[in-house]
Amino acid sequence: MTRNGRLSNRLCGALEAHLQGDRLRAPEGSAPVWNAFQALSRARSCGPAGPNPISFPEIEAWCRLMRVPLEPHHVEAITAMDRVWMEQAYAKGAGGKPTSPLTAAAFDAFMR
Repeated sequence: MTRNGRLSNRLCGALEAHLQGDRLRAPEGSAPVWNAFQALSRARSCGPAGPNPISFPEIEAWCRLMRVPLEPHHVEAITAMDRVWMEQAYAKGAGGKPTSPLTAAAFDAFMR
């Protein structure tokens, strides 16, 4: 496994543990990537089905606005962390299966 893969794995592991309620333990030296993920995640958009993944244009814009240069392996780590975050968000019900059947009235109300 490459150094870059280890960074992603360690960050994703720390994020999974944190999302499960453990105290945050970001890997040593990962603060720039962790901080970038947190800022991007706080600003993420939401659609009708729930939160949207962080896009490459959003990462690029954040880097430009904050004047934070990220290397390609940092972007890979951020997108890997985002996959973990999205899986947790949808596992907790943000965008899961509807709890009641779709009726014509509900469809009309949603489409207005």
